[in-house]
Amino acid sequence: MKFFSFLTVLAAVLSGSVSDPIPVKVKLHDSATLPCSERCSGLARWTVFHKRSDTLAECDQTSCRSVKEGYQMVHDQYLKGDLSLIIADADFSKRGWYTCDCDLKDVCDVRLQIEPLNTTVEMMAGESLILSVDVSDAVDVIYNSTGTPGPSSGQICTVDGPSLQCKPEYTQRSSLTSGLELRRMTPSDSGVYTVMDSRNKEVIHTYTVTVQDVQQSSIWKDGYQKGNSDGYQKGSEDGYRNGLGIGAGVFGIIALALGVILGMFAGPQMRLLMDTCVQRIR
Repeated sequence: MKFFSFLTVLAAVLSGSVSDPIPVKVKLHDSATLPCSERCSGLARWTVFHKRSDTLAECDQTSCRSVKEGYQMVHDQYLKGDLSLIIADADFSKRGWYTCDCDLKDVCDVRLQIEPLNTTVEMMAGESLILSVDVSDAVDVIYNSTGTPGPSSGQICTVDGPSLQCKPEYTQRSSLTSGLELRRMTPSDSGVYTVMDSRNKEVIHTYTVTVQDVQQSSIWKDGYQKGNSDGYQKGSEDGYRNGLGIGAGVFGIIALALGVILGMFAGPQMRLLMDTCVQRIR
């Protein structure tokens, strides 16, 4: 049904019965404005192309109405010939073709697209990679190698609802969980994984994946830990030696000060005692 609707739109455009489709691309969950500049003295309304009976928003000379939550037209703009539709939260389910008509005559067709998501994944060999399937439509998973020689690049799996079909080399290590799960990843699996809408050929999500070898990771980890340990030990030894040196210096200063103080106060008394002893001997 959706494919038939797409062909209908294409045929209408080629025949000149509607204006050229205008693509609008926004980020996921951003607001989107579908433009349409056309004077309409009657009822202007927006619909999803393959559901013409399902009105999203509409305007007439009196007011505008949001028939479906999240879709809006502005009456002041309508009066000026701006029939644009505002979508508050554009997600993947809202992708597709929209049509604005004036008194049931099509005046604008706009295609809404969502910018692809990009995710970077760093993982250890032996772990599982989970690729989210963000749309309900069928998707193809395409792999492009960027690492060591491994699996050939190209389409590796197709997900269509609960159905999963993969190339033979992926069949035993793939399944559908919270997404498409690829088990027992190896460094040769490093690369770019693209989740693409099978019907519209739109990129939905791109994963840049780096799989690190366990042995290399262990060597790096051991070196890191050894470096920390050696640094801690050397720092402790240097601190101990510096502490002894500082302590000895402080002790010497204190001893010198005590000597000076004793010399100042005890010196005269010592001389008097020595004079007394000499007189007695005489």
